[in-house]
Amino acid sequence: LEAQYREQLSKIEQAKQMEDNIIWLKTIPMKELVNRKVIPSETEKGPLVREVLRFYGVSSVAAWHSVWDKPAAAARRSPLLSSSPGPTSAWLRLGQLEARTIECAPYDKERFTANLHLIRALTTKPPGEFVPEMRRLCAKAGVALALVPEIRGAPWSGAAEWLTPSKAMLLVNLRGKSEDRFWFAFFHEAGHILHDSKKETFIDDGKSYRDRPEERRADAFAAEILIPASLN
Repeated sequence: LEAQYREQLSKIEQAKQMEDNIIWLKTIPMKELVNRKVIPSETEKGPLVREVLRFYGVSSVAAWHSVWDKPAAAARRSPLLSSSPGPTSAWLRLGQLEARTIECAPYDKERFTANLHLIRALTTKPPGEFVPEMRRLCAKAGVALALVPEIRGAPWSGAAEWLTPSKAMLLVNLRGKSEDRFWFAFFHEAGHILHDSKKETFIDDGKSYRDRPEERRADAFAAEILIPASLN
């Protein structure tokens, strides 16, 4: 009787866990991830949950929550993450995976500062010319430049995050971007890498949360590089 009771409890717990997993899965932009071929198209919920967890590099849905939306994690991230944790976490994760494939020298703040002025000179070039050179100049200073189109529900302009103490990710959204917004987003995130905490993830939507001193400083940094005050 005891064995039967324990078995029944286990089945109830497994059913509850699967129900919770399916509810969580509905918050993830599955169609986008399938279309981008980062997870396979699956109809069975069990294998689908496992594939999404593999994409995020975690072992369980509970582990995903501890990484992405528990208070301790959320405190280190932009308020924009909490507004849409599923789409935003997917976009950031795509950036992380791309950035990890980019070989970089150890981070060098002085070199990054100097290279940003070289990148500023690329703003008149077409994307086919400036993108490879931007990546090269960033990588030489320890910054992996990831370019990931936006995901519906996470139309953010850019993000900055430290992958290791000596390697930063600078993530910029590409879809539907005018040149001025692209360049401002890039230099804004560069400002976060240069001046702000390595323990935080910064996300920018191009308009909100400008009351935060870090965002105002990053805006001022981007504006000064693009149009120096001495020219006004």
